[in-house]
Amino acid sequence: MRICVYLGSSPGRDPMYRETAHEFGTLLAKRGIGLVYGGGEVGLMGVIADAVCAAGGEVIGVIPEALRAREKDHQGITELHVVKSMHERKALMAKLSDGFVTLPGGIGTFEEMFEAWCWSQLGYHAKPVGLLNVGNFYEGLIQFIDKIVAEGFLQDRHRDMLIVDNKPERLLDRIIEFIPPQTEHWLHEGEN
Repeated sequence: MRICVYLGSSPGRDPMYRETAHEFGTLLAKRGIGLVYGGGEVGLMGVIADAVCAAGGEVIGVIPEALRAREKDHQGITELHVVKSMHERKALMAKLSDGFVTLPGGIGTFEEMFEAWCWSQLGYHAKPVGLLNVGNFYEGLIQFIDKIVAEGFLQDRHRDMLIVDNKPERLLDRIIEFIPPQTEHWLHEGEN
């Protein structure tokens, strides 16, 4: 089993973000769950990859050629896939994963999470999508999503596809609970 984790290429200002990324990475490795992530060694990406590696876990990185210098390829991970574009990166990360979890990050992190969630809503995959609300980092976003539901732009059943929790272990338990027994490792045939 592998979980794709979306998170910042910056460390953030509060040490809590780094601590949580480390905690979540260690938790994945201790549970025998592989990490799929953006392939860099900078920011929270590097923290989670280092934590999984240190705990003896599998780490698969996927990085676009154009970001290799900025995000700095992580040389200590199990596998590193270098791809041509962000589209190819996201598609391969989704293919290699059984579920998705988002930690704090910037607009790239948000975009990746929303795409995975949208694909779930559209039925392109049945993989769970989780949001780790570290220190209430995503509280404003969660309120906005609930407003979208209240205004009739998102159905309750689609809102419920986004699993939100503020405790790493509890979120991981909830994600695992929703992983289908034989997860298809790709979107519907022909999607890329």
